Amino acid sequence: MTVRVGVIGAGWIGQEHIRRLTETVTGAQVTAVTDIDAARAEEAVSRVGARTFANGPELIAADDVDAVLVTSWGPTHAEHVLNAIAAGKPVFCEKPLATTAEDCLRIVEAERAHGRRLVQVGFMRRYDAGYRQMKQVIDSGRIGEPLVVHCAHRNPTAPESYHTDMAALDSAVHEIDVLRWLLDDEIVSAQVVLPRSTSRRYPHLKDPQIMLFETAKGVRIDLEVFVNCQYGYDIQCETVGEEGLVRLPDLAAVGVRTAGQHSTEVLTDWVGRFVDAFDTEFREWIASVATGAEPTGPSAWDGYAATVISNATVESRQSGRIVATDMKPRPAFYGGPSVKVA
Repeated sequence: MTVRVGVIGAGWIGQEHIRRLTETVTGAQVTAVTDIDAARAEEAVSRVGARTFANGPELIAADDVDAVLVTSWGPTHAEHVLNAIAAGKPVFCEKPLATTAEDCLRIVEAERAHGRRLVQVGFMRRYDAGYRQMKQVIDSGRIGEPLVVHCAHRNPTAPESYHTDMAALDSAVHEIDVLRWLLDDEIVSAQVVLPRSTSRRYPHLKDPQIMLFETAKGVRIDLEVFVNCQYGYDIQCETVGEEGLVRLPDLAAVGVRTAGQHSTEVLTDWVGRFVDAFDTEFREWIASVATGAEPTGPSAWDGYAATVISNATVESRQSGRIVATDMKPRPAFYGGPSVKVA
């Protein structure tokens, strides 16, 4: 079947996903779009032959919408996801699932009351080939039990609108999700250490930041978030185990030897780095909707966990203390053991 998708939010990422669903992913058709800016919605539908709606509830209720894609402003996500669950329609929500733990739990409870999974959250790193290879190695036991993880999340520059809390809420949240998945473990505490700030930043921003996490099994994670590193977009991840280590590969690039130097290209934005992961993410989501299967990607519970942990990280940075994540036990509805964390 062709999955008819309604899109709520026609900003940059919304339009990018509309293009992806139209030009790259088979078995999908964008049939409806809504945005707080009506002109932007009209511009988006003009390229794909869809129709516009005045608001999210009307779009979700439409007969020609089989599934919903939420790419609107973060604080509106919970409302749209809850409406989709009430309508019994699969919903893909770009991160964050919601901006508060309370709203995330409302979504979790609504989905559990519905009786089957409908929600997938847009953490695309789980679909990156390198991360998937790392998980295969860790799960196989080849490096023994994981002990330490070293990570870096670097951007060449950050705009003036990027503020200090966004290092956790918008940047590190991707590592928070993918590391929970890689390790099959829960993060129980967060701490932020502020080194000397770079001069290549706007005065209001603390950059870089060092984030330290501990998991329920005792794994220690260190993450450098540096969003004005100048040289490029650079994502690093290395897991050290009892019997070896596994490292995220750099992207394939030709080596150039000239003028006494040997160089390889470094990407400068996240779009190029994760374009294949985005494509795979949506192919698998559309396939699950088309077959009537439950989504296998990041769940509403994963969205809740990411929000709780990233908010604890912000609290640590503001207070200077180690902050316990204080998460609820994971319901059996979402698979795996129910992990009780302090």
